[in-house]
Amino acid sequence: MKVYTKTGDKGTTALFGGTRVPKHHIRIESYGTIDELNSYLGLIRDQNIATSYKKILEKIQDRLFTVGAILATAPDKAILKNGKDRLNIPLITELDIQLLENEIDNMESALEPMTHFVLPGGHTTVSYCHIARCVCRRAERLSTHLYELEPFDDNVLAYINRLSDYLFVLARKLSKDLGANEVKWIPEKL
Repeated sequence: MKVYTKTGDKGTTALFGGTRVPKHHIRIESYGTIDELNSYLGLIRDQNIATSYKKILEKIQDRLFTVGAILATAPDKAILKNGKDRLNIPLITELDIQLLENEIDNMESALEPMTHFVLPGGHTTVSYCHIARCVCRRAERLSTHLYELEPFDDNVLAYINRLSDYLFVLARKLSKDLGANEVKWIPEKL
């Protein structure tokens, strides 16, 4: 299989199932942003962090490939004529969402309660988490727009939403683990 096909040279691309759409289509923006997020998670996983975080991040990256496949499939092409699911992959489940919630709860139990917003930064790895969180929020905005036009499994939206929460808490936990200064945002008085 060649990397280049030349089929996208006129500004269109094929969805899973064969439908061609413009490369700026909201569906492409949605799963393309999930792909971008996945790459940032790989960058975080490549940092000098605990193996337990790396294992969870790898699971999340796997699930993001599932999210991307779901978003890359037009609803009318999701089911084959024989009634089978075209993707033939596990879907995003409540257990996937629960894993993120459990990880958030575990990390938060070791952190001071939040009293203010925090400024992103303090350590390169922490900053990567904040960038990933922002990309995740963008993926969520794009995916909710797509969902309004062509609904898909609700668990996908819940998973993306919870993932951005996870990334925020991971940034805070890594700040603590790495001894980074967590700077509170305190608005200046006028």
